[in-house]
Amino acid sequence: MSLTKKIYLDYNATTPTDTKVVEAMLPYFTQNFGNANSDHSFGWHAEDAVATARNQVAKLVNCRATEITFTSGATEAANLALFGFCKRNSDKGNHIISCKTEHKAVLDTLEALESDGFEVTYLDVDRQGNIDLIELEAAIKPSTILVCMMLANNETGLIHPIKTITEIVHAKSISVMSDITQAVGKIPVDLQDLGMDMAIFSSHKLYGPKGLGALYLNKSNNISIDKHLFGGSHEKGVRPGTLNVPGIVGFGAACEIANQSLVENQQRFKSLQNKLEEGLLTIDGATINCRDEERLSNTTNVSFKAIDGTKLLRYLNTLAVSRGSACTSNQVNPSHVLKAMGIEDDTALASLRISTGRSTSSEDIEKALSEIKKAVNQLKTITV
Repeated sequence: MSLTKKIYLDYNATTPTDTKVVEAMLPYFTQNFGNANSDHSFGWHAEDAVATARNQVAKLVNCRATEITFTSGATEAANLALFGFCKRNSDKGNHIISCKTEHKAVLDTLEALESDGFEVTYLDVDRQGNIDLIELEAAIKPSTILVCMMLANNETGLIHPIKTITEIVHAKSISVMSDITQAVGKIPVDLQDLGMDMAIFSSHKLYGPKGLGALYLNKSNNISIDKHLFGGSHEKGVRPGTLNVPGIVGFGAACEIANQSLVENQQRFKSLQNKLEEGLLTIDGATINCRDEERLSNTTNVSFKAIDGTKLLRYLNTLAVSRGSACTSNQVNPSHVLKAMGIEDDTALASLRISTGRSTSSEDIEKALSEIKKAVNQLKTITV
């Protein structure tokens, strides 16, 4: 089947690059192709373009341009931040606090730090995905140097109270890092107001090009990290290597566009979410995960009782939706996020993450609901 006939509802995985973003990038491939570190007019032009983009990115999240370091994505930014900060501050302690529902980019990096002698406490969550703030405070000990907590969950859309978390943690003179990838461009993100010390996010989640991300280091809080990549002074030595000028220009353009349409998009996504979830709840055995919590308005995670989850996506071959689980070596595992929330394996496997985007229409939602209802009913018949 042609991709044009499918309905794309997996915008939390990636987004199409905005045509205006592509237009902004094109001259930097062929005409303005200079190296941003070259000391001549071509290089100066590229350097100016990077500076403009850095300002555009910083404006979207309300921080200083000098606090943004460009990376190849949020995953690299997580590695740079976690390893760099923990190595820099290892003389102060070796304990990190995080959460069981973090993205694998963070969890896998924390696991690597554990093998390097650091200790990590992974906080439990309740059935709605929330951490207990009292448990967070109780987990802090003299050797704690960092709390790492995402702003919005990539599978359920749940928004953590990061400002409150930061206030609790800063009261103990401990730093905070946050994965803000899924939130940026969907809800207002004000890094100065949130007060966190480090943050990571990515371009391709907000209609920018793939292969670009950002690391935020709070200069007001004097945050610095050890450098473990070498080969030049690019990006203040934090991330050496020739800058991807076209990609950075695209990232900046995507942030500017997102900033201009943030409120309008939020309202439209909420309307689509209401329509989608009202329809899903007419299906017997359907549960909207985190429904009564503060969530991203473009994200719905729905679980279905008593159906074969391994067949669900095959029946939905006209829809691009996510199971919300990791697939490796042909083995399908239940979502670690849903499992941490206490959802049984069979139900977690029979769950869908449906995430809408700028191109999603009301008609798309209606067609998707029809397909999902048909698939679930067919699978229930087979199960019976």
